[in-house]
Amino acid sequence: MINAEAFIEVARGHGFSWYTGVPCSYLTPFINYVINDNQLSYISSANEGDAVATAAGLSLGGQSAVVMMQNSGLGNAVNPLTSLAHTFAVPVLLIVTHRGRPGERDEPQHELMGKITGNLFDLMDIPWEPFPAEEHAISAVLERATNYLAAESKPYALLMNRGTVAPHPLKSASIPSRSHAVCRRDRFDGAGGAVSREQALGEIIRHTPEDNSVVIGTTGYTGRELFAIADRSNQLYMVGSMGCASSFALGVSLARPDLEVTVVDGDGAGLMRMGNFATIGSYGRNNLAHVLLDNGVHESTGGQATVSANVGFADIAAACGYGVALDGNDPAVIRELYARKDADGARFAHLRIKPGIPGDLPRPGISPENVLRRLQAHINTPSL
Repeated sequence: MINAEAFIEVARGHGFSWYTGVPCSYLTPFINYVINDNQLSYISSANEGDAVATAAGLSLGGQSAVVMMQNSGLGNAVNPLTSLAHTFAVPVLLIVTHRGRPGERDEPQHELMGKITGNLFDLMDIPWEPFPAEEHAISAVLERATNYLAAESKPYALLMNRGTVAPHPLKSASIPSRSHAVCRRDRFDGAGGAVSREQALGEIIRHTPEDNSVVIGTTGYTGRELFAIADRSNQLYMVGSMGCASSFALGVSLARPDLEVTVVDGDGAGLMRMGNFATIGSYGRNNLAHVLLDNGVHESTGGQATVSANVGFADIAAACGYGVALDGNDPAVIRELYARKDADGARFAHLRIKPGIPGDLPRPGISPENVLRRLQAHINTPSL
């Protein structure tokens, strides 16, 4: 058994100061230690996949991050691990607890995952090894992990057994406090009806100068149209990992408070990982602008309807603690969003748009890894 301090301080020496995740009882000493230390940061994610995406965004912004979860949470994290971290080549260190370990008695829901956890890592092409159970082994384990992260820019996992870390008490407040009363909630309805995605993206581009901002477009037609309108070095086009653009953007905005970070979401993506609204509401700063373009359909897969017509996205953002929550069908929503940089927390705008795409819409002519490396160079982040 080791103390939380023994591992985390060696990890700090390797540059790890940010931790994201979903709790497991095996991880409680680690989480408590990080929260107690005001030089370390812990993001309590609503979902393990969002934790991976936030850590990936932190990594893009130049902050090494650790993702902590129990192995049952790997099911929630498979998509961002395989189609975000792998596809964009982003290094994150995973600490995963081994619930249901063969030969150990545990709850019935952990039995199958306990048997297949190692195989699942292998299938995802994620190298892994046991989490160190003795202090003398910590340095060598972290050396191997950080060498792989630096050389391959891909995730590396440590699998933690029961009783590996000694208890550590929680002494500090664990979650930032947000006052819903400070949220600015406005609606803008234009006389001309909903605008196109192209018009909305043009408005966003006009408010995101290349030298001091980052724009992240969600997967599907949003990223493709953003590329077609203006392929700028401050932009990233998400592929796969649907719904993770906002959690990724949260990580970038926390790592780089000097930059204005905009995430352009969609109604389908927002609905898929709505738990991240709560995480952004609690941890997001006013340098994060969250724009949700809502055409009411999953357009890139054939136009199947979403349930967005029945959802008050701005009301949800306000209830989750965003500093600004705007909605309507007029581009004035976006203009107001960028005018409110003095907000107390992240800013949100829900803009209803009409379905439809330009003819002959191209796909980005730059690979996901290269678009990330280009953005990394543009914002002067050291090599991942």
